[in-house]
Amino acid sequence: MLYWCNIRNMSNNEHNNNETLADIFKALSNPYRLEIFNRLSSCNISAEDSGSEHQICECVGSLGKDLDIAHSTVSHHLKELKRAGLIRMVRNGKRTECQVNEETLEMIREYFKPCCCRQP
Repeated sequence: MLYWCNIRNMSNNEHNNNETLADIFKALSNPYRLEIFNRLSSCNISAEDSGSEHQICECVGSLGKDLDIAHSTVSHHLKELKRAGLIRMVRNGKRTECQVNEETLEMIREYFKPCCCRQP
């Protein structure tokens, strides 16, 4: 039977790495934040895939669409996602654009990679 194991070499300090991952998962534990993150993840295409030098992202105003929550609540959820390092927010004129932080996404991918741990 194959087990899922966390990657221990992601950081020099395993305790700090565990705290970082706990903050990430805590931020994603809210259903609205998870939905917002999923929306950003699905539109976040790398430059080579999109044929441009910019990542595709969404504006703050469009992220709350169809969530039936106040704009101020959407802003709070975005603040929590940013605090956890899951997203980046960039001011572009009057618009604030959001995109997934690729480094954090890679950390999550590494954490969930299967390893060759077998049941004793």
